[in-house]
This record gives sequence, C-alpha cells and structure tokens, in this order.
Amino acid sequence: MQKISNRNFMIILAFAVGIIGGLAAALLKGLTHFIASTLQDDIEWHYKYSFYLVFPLIGILLSVLYVRKFLKGKKFEHGITPIIYSISRKSSRIELHNVYSQIITSAMTVGFGGSSGLEAPIAYSGAAIGSNTGRFFGLQYKEITMLLACGAAAGISGAFNSPIAGMIFAIEILLPEFSIPAFIPLLISAALASVVSRLLYSEPLFHTASTEWEVEALFFYLLLAVVVGLYSVYFAKISTIVKGWFTKITNPYNKVWVSGISLGVLILLFPTLYGEGYLTIQQILDGQFDAIVKNSLFSDYKDMAWVVVCYTVLTLFAKSFAALFTLNGGGNGGVFGPSLVMGGLIGFAFAYGMNQTELIQLNVPNFVMAGMAGALAGVMHAPLTGLFLIAEITGGYTLMVPLMLVTSISYLINRSVLKHSIYTKVLAESGDLLSYEDKDRTVLSMMKLRYVVERNFVKLYPWETPIDRKSDIIHSKRNIFPIIDQEGVLLGIIYSERLFELLLGEEEGADKTFDKLVQKPNDIIRESENMEVVMAKMNRDDVWILPVVDADNRYLGFVSKASVFNKYRALLVRQGHYLE
Repeated sequence: MQKISNRNFMIILAFAVGIIGGLAAALLKGLTHFIASTLQDDIEWHYKYSFYLVFPLIGILLSVLYVRKFLKGKKFEHGITPIIYSISRKSSRIELHNVYSQIITSAMTVGFGGSSGLEAPIAYSGAAIGSNTGRFFGLQYKEITMLLACGAAAGISGAFNSPIAGMIFAIEILLPEFSIPAFIPLLISAALASVVSRLLYSEPLFHTASTEWEVEALFFYLLLAVVVGLYSVYFAKISTIVKGWFTKITNPYNKVWVSGISLGVLILLFPTLYGEGYLTIQQILDGQFDAIVKNSLFSDYKDMAWVVVCYTVLTLFAKSFAALFTLNGGGNGGVFGPSLVMGGLIGFAFAYGMNQTELIQLNVPNFVMAGMAGALAGVMHAPLTGLFLIAEITGGYTLMVPLMLVTSISYLINRSVLKHSIYTKVLAESGDLLSYEDKDRTVLSMMKLRYVVERNFVKLYPWETPIDRKSDIIHSKRNIFPIIDQEGVLLGIIYSERLFELLLGEEEGADKTFDKLVQKPNDIIRESENMEVVMAKMNRDDVWILPVVDADNRYLGFVSKASVFNKYRALLVRQGHYLE
C-alpha cells in the first residue's frame, strides 16, 4: 500500500476478488448439483420419487436450522436488496459469515428442490468477499463499494459464465452512477471469475443453436414484450402480497411447514417447479415442447398442443407462488433465477400458442430466450443485464435486435407502473435507497441523526433560578438551554436573550425557578426519525435548532441546521468521489 498507487492496488484486489468469487460460484454450483444428483440419481429406492414432494420442505428446514443454530446473534438476509442497503446505509459493510452461509443455505434450499435461484446468493457471497477484502486493507468507502460490486459481478459471472452480464449487473443494480475507470476492476473481477468457474465447473447453463430472427416476426416480439412487461408487474405485486402473508406468521418453523407443504402440493401438480427449473427450459430450447407436461399427472395429454399451452400458463403462475413461498418460508435464494424461468415459459407459451393458430410459424427457442431477457429487464429494472445475460449464456447474439426491443419495452412497462424494482421498493419506502435522480434526498437518507446531535449544552433544572446558574449561563457558548427534570425528561427550553434580560434586571424574575420560566419548543425530534423528517420540521417552523429526545422523552441533545449542513457537505464530497 505504501509502494503501489491506489488505482493499481485496487486492480490487484479486483484480481483477488474475481478469483475468490469464481471459486465461490463453482463451489455453490457444484455443491447444489451434487445434492440434487444424489437425491435424484444416486439413491436407488422404489419410493424415492414420492419423497420429491417433501424434499423442498426438508431443504428449507435445514436452511432455517443452520441459520438459527450456527449463526446465533448474527443477522442473516437473502436477496439483492440487503446488498443495496449495505451500500446506502452501512458504508458497504457486509458481515463476513455471508461468504459461506449464503452458499450453504442456498445449496440446501435449491439442492433439495426449493423453487428459487442461486444467483442472488452467489452475488451476496461475492459482495461479502469484496466488502471484507476492502475492510481488511482499511480502504475508504468508495474503494470498499467498488470491491463489493466487483465481488457481486464475479458471483454473477461465475454462476452464468457470463462476464459481461456480471459487470453490467453490478453497474445497473449496485452502481447506478459510475465513471469509466470503474469498468476496469469490474471487468477484471468478472472475467477472472468466469475463467475460474469454467475451469472448475464447466457445464454451461443453457446451450442452443439460435438462428437468425425474421423481420416478419418483429410484431410478435413487440407483443411478447408487452405480455412479459405486464407479467413482471403482476409478479412484483404478488411478491408484496405473499411477503405480507408470511409476515403474519411469527414462528419461523411454522413458516417452514406452510411453505414446504404448499411447495409439495404445487410440485405434485407441476413437477417443473422442482428446483431451479432450468432443465425444463433447456428441454424446450432443444425442441422437446411436450417436456413440461411429460412428467406430470397430465402426461397422457402431452400430444395435445393446446393442453401443453394451457398447462404452461398454469405452471407459469404456479412458479411465481412457488418461488415466493420458498424465499419467504425460510429458504435462501433469489428471484433472479425464477425470473429467467418464468420469462422462458411466457416466451414458449406465446410462440407455441401462436404456431397452433397457423397464422404464422414462430421460432419457439428464439421467443423463449427473448422472454427470459424481458422478464429480467422488467422484474429487476435492469434491461442491459437481461440483454447481455441471455445473449451470453445462450450464444444468441444473432437475436440482439429482438432482445433489445423486448428488454426495453418490458422495462418501460414495469417502470411506468412501478417506480422501483422488486429489489429497491422496500428500501425506497423506508427512505434507505440512494437515488441519483434526487441528490438532496439521497444525501439526507445517508445521514444518521446520531451523528449530527450536539450535546455540549448547559442543562438547567426546574428547581433552580437564573441567579443560581448565573456563571454557567454567562460563560456558555450556546444561546439555548434545555430544562430537564431529575429523570432527564425534557421539560422545555429557554433562550439566552431572555436569561440575560432577567439577570440584567431588564425584566423581573431572576429569582424565579426555571419551571416557571420554561418555554415550549416549536417542535421536538425523536431519535428514531430520519433526517428528511428533521429538515421538514425545521423548514415548516423556520427554526434553526430543535431538541432531540428518546422514546421516553429523555433529553439527548440538539440538532441544528449548521451541524446538518456540515454533515451534508461532507457526504456530498464523499458521494462526489463515489466512483472516481
């Protein structure tokens, strides 16, 4: 650190984070598929298939038990939202245990058949690797944030063997404002992670022989984009509803039973919901259009095209519930993978259904890939990630124009209805989201009240008089004094101007006790309130300073506009150097 420039040191660390992130991705994929293949292929038992209905419950239960028994006292979260929150409110700090706990819990959840994806956990694990690497070397916020993004990019790159998509994911989701130099560490981490993951676990996620798209099908790609965009809105809304259902269940083990049993019933009716669901998408890409019905209770009707279409649509909606049951019931995973599967099912049902009308013959695999890209763009508000991810993992660069249209339209439809993505909605509602469209609000949201509370004020007590505290009042550098009782509860305030008038005899009452002189403040600030509320109260009454109290009205100090502006300026400087 003494002999190498900061930029070169960051590049070296980006190399390290990329390699470790690639190892983590390979480990997660290998461990998950080892569990899945052991349960599905290696165990020779006549009745094992009937246990597929309870395997997801077992996986979720094991995940919950691991968190409760081995991570005692440590906070465990899943998904991309906590990563964004750590950047916004926790100085990009992610607890070290996430490096391995994300891998263990998601492998158990998905390996046992939980209907979620591995992408969010590996992004979380990679982000933890980057964050803790930066903290280990004592780096500043901007460098830690960059390494966190490098780790997340490495995770996505390693999971999909798609370095470009990994880099763009980090930029679109985690680093909405970036400069050109930010590309270099991200490129290095994503590329190395892809190489390492490919060396250790070379099986591609999807493979397809994509063909050129036809101009005659352009209208149908646009129509598909509208359908996918509307479905992404539905999924975001149903996600909030299902989360509300599970929030009402306070016992974590009851959540396991509810989610596990519900998953078992859904898998009985729709076997495609078992695990990630990528196998079914691959079979469709290979031209096995009856694959979704073939292993179900309705396999006798697999040769009836409209039964296949209708069953696919039902599976699509069941997938949305299965994924959300898995995640809210205690399993670890993300909506990244389910979004891919749901988008693929929409594309298949749309193109295969259109072909049955004999109005046009559409290339079904092309529409499957377009649907996958559109779903990612809509659900995640990340059109470029959806575009390049599908192009990379399927080799479908010949579809670039349809993919561009579908992702952009799907994103615009979702964004027109929902201002925030499924990842950022909760953070936006709580005021914890960095918004680069409203910089004032963003900087205020980054500011914590406890860091701007000033405490060097002379406290006065109700039984005292101005004469009793004459020396303290005269020598105080503050022009306002809190009056508190013996329990520390704030009774009110009094200004130095009034006290000087009393002490100089300009007004009678220098011998009166403060309980008779106390003034009510314009307003008070609760320690739990955020800075937006604080500034709103100050601006409403046009005051410069307000007292701060705790939940029991005990005096804590004062917050002034001067201290807020000083902190605001410091945060602006930090934000300005965010990604230099």
